[in-house]
Amino acid sequence: MPRTTRIFKSGNSMAVRLPADYPVTVGQQVSVREEMGRFIVEPVRQKIDLTGIAGAIPWLKPLTPEERMFEERELDWDMKYAGKPRD
Repeated sequence: MPRTTRIFKSGNSMAVRLPADYPVTVGQQVSVREEMGRFIVEPVRQKIDLTGIAGAIPWLKPLTPEERMFEERELDWDMKYAGKPRD
C-alpha cells in the first residue's frame, strides 16, 4: 500500500524517511534510480563471500593455464550425426 512521505535535507544530501514497518534495516545498501518520473528504491544484491571456503576444501585448487585449455572440435549443429557413432 503506497504511503506519503516527504523529502528532507540531511547534510548536503536529500533523504526520504521510510516507515519503521518497511522490511529494511538501518545501514542496508539500496539502489536508487529514476524511471519515467518515478523513483525506484531496491536492495543492493549481496555478493556471496567465498573467502573462507578455500581452507575448508583442501583438495580444491585453481586451474593452471594448461588445464583451462580445451580441445577445439566441430559441433554438430545440423544434427547430422545424432544417434550415430562418430569417427
